[in-house]
Amino acid sequence: MIALLVALGASVGAPLRFLVAQWLPGPRATLLVNVAGSAVLGLLVHPSASSYALVGTGFCGALTTFSAFAVEAAQTRSWRYVATTIVLCLGAAALGRYVAG
Repeated sequence: MIALLVALGASVGAPLRFLVAQWLPGPRATLLVNVAGSAVLGLLVHPSASSYALVGTGFCGALTTFSAFAVEAAQTRSWRYVATTIVLCLGAAALGRYVAG
């Protein structure tokens, strides 16, 4: 059952990631999905196993992408991009956690 929830969440997160990349190509798309995913994960303060599988592992796992971030950071060699991503993702996760209470 848990594996099906992960697959269901991923079936929404992956196409959304693709659409964001079409709408906003390049590192800005990666930054946007990683910040959004961090905020969603921050909202999951005390999730059940099934809700974490659906939203955390499935949806956010398919939406966000560390590998694209790593490649873009290496290609651009921009410490500003790296620092911005880290600060915004941590901030978004903290804000999500704060909002969730």
